[in-house]
Amino acid sequence: MTHRFNASSISPLTETVDRRSFMKVGLGGFASLSLPGLLRLRAESPGENRKEKTAVIMVWKPGGCSHLDTYDPKPNAPAEYRGPFGTIATNVEGLRFTELLPMQAKIADKMTVLRSMRHGSPGHPAGTMRMLSGDTDIRDKSKPRLPDWMSVANYLRSQQGPRESPLPTYVSVKGPGGNYAGPAYLGDAYSPFSVTGDPNQPNFVVPNIGLSDTGEVKHLRRRASLRENLDTLERAFDQAGELEALDEFENQAMSLLTNPQAKIAFDLSQEEDRTRDRYGRNTWGQQLLMARRLVEAGVDVITTSLSGPLCGRVNNWDDHAVNHHVFDALRFRAQAYDQAVSALIEDIYERGLDQRVLVVVTGEFGRTPKINYQPSTGAGNASAPAGTKQPGRDHWPRAFSNIWAGGGIETGRFIGATDKLGEDSIERICSAGDFLATIYHHLGINAAGMTLKDFNGRPTPIIDHGTPIPELIG
Repeated sequence: MTHRFNASSISPLTETVDRRSFMKVGLGGFASLSLPGLLRLRAESPGENRKEKTAVIMVWKPGGCSHLDTYDPKPNAPAEYRGPFGTIATNVEGLRFTELLPMQAKIADKMTVLRSMRHGSPGHPAGTMRMLSGDTDIRDKSKPRLPDWMSVANYLRSQQGPRESPLPTYVSVKGPGGNYAGPAYLGDAYSPFSVTGDPNQPNFVVPNIGLSDTGEVKHLRRRASLRENLDTLERAFDQAGELEALDEFENQAMSLLTNPQAKIAFDLSQEEDRTRDRYGRNTWGQQLLMARRLVEAGVDVITTSLSGPLCGRVNNWDDHAVNHHVFDALRFRAQAYDQAVSALIEDIYERGLDQRVLVVVTGEFGRTPKINYQPSTGAGNASAPAGTKQPGRDHWPRAFSNIWAGGGIETGRFIGATDKLGEDSIERICSAGDFLATIYHHLGINAAGMTLKDFNGRPTPIIDHGTPIPELIG
């Protein structure tokens, strides 16, 4: 399978192989590949070098989480706004959550709540693209035109020379993807190494990593050595210098296949039972535990999406009345969500990762403050039988919340505010550009001065608006 890359970075005669397809091919496929695609990896504005490489874990809530029913309750609002949940005190003075989040309330001193996010993209595709890539187009496109921040970070980190870790720079543990995110003009080489399946299942394995048969490893390395010799011969005729290094993802694939440490990093059985229990013996808990293991093992960017059956009937947080009874859905997923997120944040601090690793928990927008009622379109978890009128909340990008932990930031506080009904951010309003600039800053990337060449070779800013949020800078 071939892919086109930025014409300024790759010869038009050069072939490359999609990382995900390559991993599916396996050992035999690797041995039979033609001459590898070779990239000359360059950046116009490389990120700052830090003594210790920083990392980000992003926990994504696809569909958008109701801010009023979690981190920004409005107990004095009319009943048609506030919802049925009571509020509880956190261990931070003046900060209250709803009763759905008792475990996070106990560790609120280890997080900062941003209550004043706002943007103008009301649909799931446009909202996701805005939050992940900074695209301000409010139309719902079929695929992103700009690379998401994860792919950009992967690309820029690849400019810094060979990795010490055998693991990829960017791993998606069932993270946001599909048509809403991706590397766009950077090319598929900068997509994540994707972990699919349910890590809570006893037979869960990540394929094509850490071969245990030493004979297979030696055979594979001999094949790779032969190919490198052929590549050396081809370099003699490479007047443009495009064949300076092996393709990044083929190097990565080789490391994953031959290094036993790679297999250990993904192996949750290495954890004590009490640790796995603390995260929750469910899909979400084990996803977040894997994220913590991977960041400790040297992965720089990890995304994971809290979706699937734990969300309710439609497998996401899109709590329209036609999909879910919004309050039943929030109750249904609350324990798994609260437990997994609080365990991850606690571990980041207890294991001394809190300066290096930034944890961000967010979705693409919030939900309408005013409750509406519509007939359900089907029975299931958190949804009444079809035709039953039930409450819901719709898309709401004008005000929503997310939480931040680690990253060396000052925690135990909240930033910004919404009005008394939760309809609009009114204090310390933060945009998607600010959100992205803050993440880039933690990764040592000066987003304001960074451009990458698009499909047409034009220098394109990685984001064209926004500045790092001062309260969220370590």
